[in-house]
Amino acid sequence: MKFKHMLALLSAAAMSLALSGGAFAQQTVKIGGIFPLSGNAASAGIHAKAAIEVAMDIINNDHPELKDFPLAKGAGLSGLGGAKVEVVFADNQGSPATGQNQALRLITEEKVVALTGAYQSGITLTVSAIAEKYGIPFVNGESVAAGLTDRGFKWFFRTTPIATDFAKVYADFLADMKAAGAKSDSIALVHDNTEYGTSVASTLTAVFKEKGIASIIDVAYPANATDVQSQVLQLKEKKPDVLLMISYTSDAILFAKTMQSQDYKPPMLLADDAGYSDPSFLKAVGKISQGAFNRSSWSVGPAGSVTALIAKMYKDKSGDDMDDTAARQMTGFLVLMEAINRAGSTDPAKIQAALKATDLKPEQLMIGYKGVKFDDKGQNILASGVIIQLQDGENYVTVWPKSNAEKPPVMPYKGW
Repeated sequence: MKFKHMLALLSAAAMSLALSGGAFAQQTVKIGGIFPLSGNAASAGIHAKAAIEVAMDIINNDHPELKDFPLAKGAGLSGLGGAKVEVVFADNQGSPATGQNQALRLITEEKVVALTGAYQSGITLTVSAIAEKYGIPFVNGESVAAGLTDRGFKWFFRTTPIATDFAKVYADFLADMKAAGAKSDSIALVHDNTEYGTSVASTLTAVFKEKGIASIIDVAYPANATDVQSQVLQLKEKKPDVLLMISYTSDAILFAKTMQSQDYKPPMLLADDAGYSDPSFLKAVGKISQGAFNRSSWSVGPAGSVTALIAKMYKDKSGDDMDDTAARQMTGFLVLMEAINRAGSTDPAKIQAALKATDLKPEQLMIGYKGVKFDDKGQNILASGVIIQLQDGENYVTVWPKSNAEKPPVMPYKGW
């Protein structure tokens, strides 16, 4: 009788252990997402949130229509027994200090196992410092200030092309345009005074000078400006061949309106993504910014393709077409989740090791990189980009390089 009783107890214990093991297998993997959900960059933050929510849908639910796209088959993370992913979003309010405080809260109170964000390079700078201090993996998909991966950090990984990559893209693009008859001997770099604006302008200046472009005009302005008339008048006076805009959304909109009111049209306007990719910029001033060139790594692709299907999911979620920034943010998040799935663990050190071992191929991505593979600084060495142009109302088309072009580039800048 005692033996039978002992067997019953052992059987009950085994069942309890199995149930608890099953429950553990179905645990929730909690990630922190820090973005500007209010303030002047709120549009970018809201679209980033929508992009990550689409990625969560892809991971947490079965999507056979996405075929072999990573994490789309089955529901949840297969490497963690079908665990679902939850993202706790935090508003950085466009403030480095607020972003830092939110990172601290997410790590110490919400107990997130990794972080993503934070759009503005200056906020990514402070948020990643907190992640580094606490030994929490941070995967950034969209901040391009070169110095972010030059700090010797061990927990920071970045998937996007950065300022040095795009400087080379711009230089090659301008060389091709010059060969086709366009002038590019003088370039005005218009940028805000944030970490993003100043660092990108500095990087571009160095690369352009190496390429033999000696006439660089630096036009700085305060971030979230309310009046840029003096800067536009300076541009009218200097008459640069190329106007290269390094601006977040509200500033980009203000510049477009001021250029129209001052009747200033540069021969060529080339934008460094950011505000010029934001759907709210296109809605507000797309029709008076015709002919603007921009950088991108995103393309919807042919009907029925994985990228087209994901783009539709995003539009159904957000109400807007996928832009390059949202696509790069989604890519960063998916790379993080692929590493966690491959690690089969929520232990930060194991996630870090999996990120270091990442070697994704182009067909495993929803963006036009040559792949994802991190160097010892945490920078993706396979990131790449193209040049797009606003040619049809509020729509960009790929115009360079020629092998990727949907349409040829149109010159000069039309504006309105």
